[in-house]
Amino acid sequence: MKKLLMERLARLLCVKSLVTLALTAVFAAMALRGEVGQDFMTVYTVIIAFYFGTQLERTAQKGGGAG
Repeated sequence: MKKLLMERLARLLCVKSLVTLALTAVFAAMALRGEVGQDFMTVYTVIIAFYFGTQLERTAQKGGGAG
């Protein structure tokens, strides 16, 4: 049961990483065109903060600490 849960969590994290990378590519393209709106910037900021926050938490749980 625990192994199944860990496998599902790992798959979710892979999807999360792919979504974050895709969103970053869209943001870069929109920024180059000068089309980044306030709504998109807010959504992008929240998603990036969540992504790096979970990465930081995972590192801290492994005992690496962040500073």
